Amino acid sequence: MPHADLHVHTTRSDGSLSLEAVPDAAREADVSVVGVTDHDRLQPFSEPIVDRDGITFVHGIELRVQAPSGIRVDLLGYAVDPTAALEAACERIQRNRRERGRAIVECVEDRLGIDLAVDVADGFGRPHVARAIDAHPGTEYDYQGAFDDLIGNDGPCYVPREIPPFEEGRRLLSDACRIVSLAHPLRYDDPATALELTADLDAVERDYPYGGDADYRLVDRAIDRYGLLATAGSDAHDDRLGLAGLTEPAFRDLLLDS
Repeated sequence: MPHADLHVHTTRSDGSLSLEAVPDAAREADVSVVGVTDHDRLQPFSEPIVDRDGITFVHGIELRVQAPSGIRVDLLGYAVDPTAALEAACERIQRNRRERGRAIVECVEDRLGIDLAVDVADGFGRPHVARAIDAHPGTEYDYQGAFDDLIGNDGPCYVPREIPPFEEGRRLLSDACRIVSLAHPLRYDDPATALELTADLDAVERDYPYGGDADYRLVDRAIDRYGLLATAGSDAHDDRLGLAGLTEPAFRDLLLDS
């Protein structure tokens, strides 16, 4: 198992693991360092890197942005020391997330004639709606079916949300974080175009649990071309940490000894 899993979500966004439960999940996976990268949300950490209950936490954030080409990508910021500008941006995005969440929930409830009984608060996202639909005894949809037929990008209850421009997001993170990385580059419809954006970043998330045999040649060429650092993580939205990550020497080179 890796020493450092630098892409983990908690209940502060769309993960199922509370922040307080992360140390136990990390120990279960034999992971010593966890990068908490909740969507568009800062953590209640006193320092960019802190030790809690025997586990090292890296204050991270995942921010979705839209490039001039129209492609939408996710940026990962690490060792966050929040600036007033980043705090304001997160507050604005969270407000939009709440408004969007209420609109999606209302659409689903009206369409299915049910009450989902979900609390639309900070960190709310479509996975919360899908879980509520899956758990409701009055629906025929499971979690994936909720996305496929109701709330996915082409679904009848899809509501778009505000996405900051790439340059704005990059600047916000660069001013507040030691490292800004492109998340899961091979997940995008056009990985080559997404990887071109790393010319203005510090790093790229190389190792990631894509499933199957991922072809990393595009990623490795970008690393060589732009002199990028490599981050890695599981993108955990549950308690299964350590599916991808960095060795201890690689983590030290990335965030401790640089």
